[in-house]
Amino acid sequence: MTSPDSGVPRLVIAAPSSGSGKTTVATGLMAALTGRGLAVSPHKVGPDYIDPGYHALATGRVGRNVDAYLCGAELVAPLFLHGARGCDIAVVEGVMGLYDGAAGEGELASTAQVAKLLRAPVVLVVDASSQSRSVAALVHGFVSWDPEVRIGGVILNKVASDRHEGLLREAVDSVGVPVLGVLRRAPQVDVPARHLGLVPVAERGSAAVDAVTAMGAQVAAGCDLEALVGLARAAGPLPGGLRPLDPPGLCPPSPHARMRSRGGTPIPSRSVKKSKPRVAVAGGAAFTFSYAEHAELLAAAGAEVVTFDPLRDEELPEGTAGLVIGGGFPEVYASELSANEGLRKSVAELALSGAPVAAECAGLLYLCRELDGLPMCGVLDASARMSERLTLGYRDAVAVSDSALAGAGTRMRGHEFHRTVVEPGAGAAPAWGMRAPERRVEGFVERGVHASYLHTHWAAEPGVARRFVERCRTS
Repeated sequence: MTSPDSGVPRLVIAAPSSGSGKTTVATGLMAALTGRGLAVSPHKVGPDYIDPGYHALATGRVGRNVDAYLCGAELVAPLFLHGARGCDIAVVEGVMGLYDGAAGEGELASTAQVAKLLRAPVVLVVDASSQSRSVAALVHGFVSWDPEVRIGGVILNKVASDRHEGLLREAVDSVGVPVLGVLRRAPQVDVPARHLGLVPVAERGSAAVDAVTAMGAQVAAGCDLEALVGLARAAGPLPGGLRPLDPPGLCPPSPHARMRSRGGTPIPSRSVKKSKPRVAVAGGAAFTFSYAEHAELLAAAGAEVVTFDPLRDEELPEGTAGLVIGGGFPEVYASELSANEGLRKSVAELALSGAPVAAECAGLLYLCRELDGLPMCGVLDASARMSERLTLGYRDAVAVSDSALAGAGTRMRGHEFHRTVVEPGAGAAPAWGMRAPERRVEGFVERGVHASYLHTHWAAEPGVARRFVERCRTS
């Protein structure tokens, strides 16, 4: 086991393009190494919420994201080290193609940038299904494009036969890059997808377990695990002075909360609701999109964080002082969410009382009057429906209204990813002013509610968690 300060052994699994098999290889490698008794730290480049669910299933640890756009390049290594505490090895799955990042921003948020920030060797997963000798030109191009990116080996995916494998190996050998694995076509490892990507683990149950097991077996049989571990160990130390992200240090409780918890001078009950307010966080199959650091920052700020399932629980947890509803697929579960009238009423009552409510994307839809004609919570005077148009991309935003989450003028970066449209009524103020790529306002701020399509990573602005918990104490 390696001290986080010295740099945990690490690999980045990348590819020339999306659809090459990164998730299969990364998840399979995590499962195979875990099966060998190693403590594996799973990570994902970019804002994706779904792949980390498969990573968690493979490793038994929380899957974490490292996103240089959402959090800033300076937080990539601290977030990585925070997740890798106490682990033997870390596997980082890339996003899109190796050199693809935020549109119009150069290498920002690309797998290549993260690999450089982590000083991690890259394993390139190549879909070889429709090529043979040409693979040499492809690998050579990726190796030579950026000398600061160290490509330590190649895994050939979707190889058709022994003869095909021989041709591919000969071609890659001519480039001087080792072949660290060869994987044949294997339908049993395929993960079903729909309109917004892969189907999340929470929706698949035992089928997801079977798929991850198959991925692990395929990688263990087709890849040189000893060589991959050796490459990870050759990563070396990270730059001096880097330390893991520290949620308690980033987001300490307010002085009032600390004084009450230490038995200091009591604060009048009208000014502080409770020293450790209960914050309910939506979970279950309908709301699977949440970064692990959000709950950690809420807890660090002094909240008692409890989860509930809007598909099954008929009311909010007793004593709920604040509510966080992240993203997911409410459109898939619209009928079940609508049928749970007890919880919808409980959410509406909490919101109408002025308690803090933070809702992102799916959470926004759940708070609307209706979704595709089915009644939702009715907290917002707005109607939501599915759309053929995909809204996707990073956003540079500024808070335009004071809310329980952010003060006006707070600047944050976020990500939108949805195929729905919300048609607002009247009354609520907008939540965000988008600065890029286009200027517009978006979202709702009303009473204690902050609801928006924008997914944000609170580690980039930990003050939002502290502000939210403080509002839970005093609302």
